[in-house]
Parts: sequence; C-alpha cells; structure tokens
Amino acid sequence: MDIWQITDRIVSGKSGRANSWSIIERMLNVLLVEKELESDSLESALKGHGFELLKIQYDPQFIEIVKDTSPDVIIFNLETPSNRLISDLHRLDQEQPLPVIIFANDGSIDTINKITKAEVSTYIVDGLVSQRVNTIIQIAVARFKHKQALRQSLEDARTQLEDRKQIDRAKAILIKTQNFTEDHAYHTLRKLAMDRNITLGEMARNVIAMAELLK
Repeated sequence: MDIWQITDRIVSGKSGRANSWSIIERMLNVLLVEKELESDSLESALKGHGFELLKIQYDPQFIEIVKDTSPDVIIFNLETPSNRLISDLHRLDQEQPLPVIIFANDGSIDTINKITKAEVSTYIVDGLVSQRVNTIIQIAVARFKHKQALRQSLEDARTQLEDRKQIDRAKAILIKTQNFTEDHAYHTLRKLAMDRNITLGEMARNVIAMAELLK
C-alpha cells in the first residue's frame, strides 16, 4: 500500500479507527483557476466529489474575484506559476488567507522556493490524478487550518509578551506617582480594567498614555 492509498483510507475514514479528518467540511466552495477554460478533467473530478465550483482563468482581477466570491479553497491548474501570480498569493495570504493548491508542470527548485514562501498549502508537479483530488483537497485544508492555528498561537504569545511589558511599565508609573506597592499597583490596574471591561494590557497602555500627557 503506497502513501496515497494510506492517506485515502485516513481521509475517507476507512482506517478502522476514529480520526480528526471528519471535522473538515465535505461540501466546499472551490475557485478553480485553469490555464485553459476548455479543459474539464479537473472540473469533472471536483464536481464528481460534490464540490461547489467556480471556474476562471487567471487575470489581473484575481484578488478582487477571490474577495467577491469568498471560496473555501483555491485550486490552480497551470504550466508554471508566474511571478505576478506568486505576488498575488503573497498579498492574498496577508489579506484573506485561504487553502491554495497548485497543480503545475514546473518542478524547479526556484519555483518551489517561491511557492513555499507564498504559503501555498500544496504544490503538486505532474500529479493531477482525478481519483485523488478529494484527498489532496482535504489534506490541504487540514494543513492550512493547522498552520493558521500555529500563527494564531504565535500572535497570541507575542501579544501576551507585549502586554506584560506594558503592564510592568504601567505598574512602575503607579509605584512612582502614587507610592503604591507593586502588588497594589497590579490590583489597581486589574480593577480599572474590569470596571471598564477592557483587557489588562489595554488598561496599562491607557495609564502609560495618560502619564505621557501629564509630563
């Protein structure tokens, strides 16, 4: 049994045990970007698996089309991703992150490096096999969700670190200006934050801003 067969069994739930893939939606809206609109092999495979589908050719309005249609997944079927497309994918990742799958014929290291930096979920070279399209999509979506969760965790950690710095600075201001103990300064900040229904970090920034104004 090869890796694709094993993966097919996991995604389809045939592995004989509970799996986390069941949380992935079965009916996804797919934006299919083809090099030729006349090509229908990938389109047929997607429809056969029950995906809702919008098929277009890549053009300068790509980002606007994505924003207007709000797909769950974007799939490209191209010879090679152009520099403009890669630039658009970078922008998309910043403005509206989505799972992106690219089927292409370009397996050069330079292209793969560019695609990786553009946060493409899956890049497949010479591997368009219609029977495995569903598996590829489900794995790409799961990988995307995992990466987004890691990003959020990292952002939360950064926010907590910055909040801690601001809280320490605000406490120092209260200790200096109000002759509070460190414990009293912390509990004062906490009570002020609760009374105003804001976070402790936000309250600390307010105290710092007020201190700056009173200088």
